[in-house]
Amino acid sequence: MKKITKTNAMRLLDTKKLDYQVHTYEHNGNEAVDGVHVAEILGQDENCVFKTLVTQANTREYIVFMLPVAKELDLKKCAKAAGVKSVDMIHVKDLLSITGYIRGGCSPLGMKKTYRTFIDESCLQQEHIFFSGGKIGLQIEMKTTDFLNHFPVNHAELTK
Repeated sequence: MKKITKTNAMRLLDTKKLDYQVHTYEHNGNEAVDGVHVAEILGQDENCVFKTLVTQANTREYIVFMLPVAKELDLKKCAKAAGVKSVDMIHVKDLLSITGYIRGGCSPLGMKKTYRTFIDESCLQQEHIFFSGGKIGLQIEMKTTDFLNHFPVNHAELTK
């Protein structure tokens, strides 16, 4: 079995001594894989597999949002949840410089800086959630309660 190189997200979870499982899947180099397809590959309900999206508020603050892979972000609900006038998606070309991650491998944990993070309230219906482990082909599974209790993440209605 191929040894998995620890990512920043995994190192952060190790530091906090939290239980998590790493799931890998085949991919084509650095090409992002659609989140719904990732859920299928992992044999998981798409409601428990979350994607990580990065926005910028009208205040210039970067804000991170997590939502189920098959759902679409509602920018007005996101702005309301964050208490700002508006948020817009950042350009994909800026993702690496802002977060340290590339498209398709953006984890909500272990970014270059800590940004305010919100997760869709549907996570409360899931015992476990899956999210990017910090690189394409790598997903982290952990208890939803551990994720919410050990990281500064707020839950709110974020999807259309």
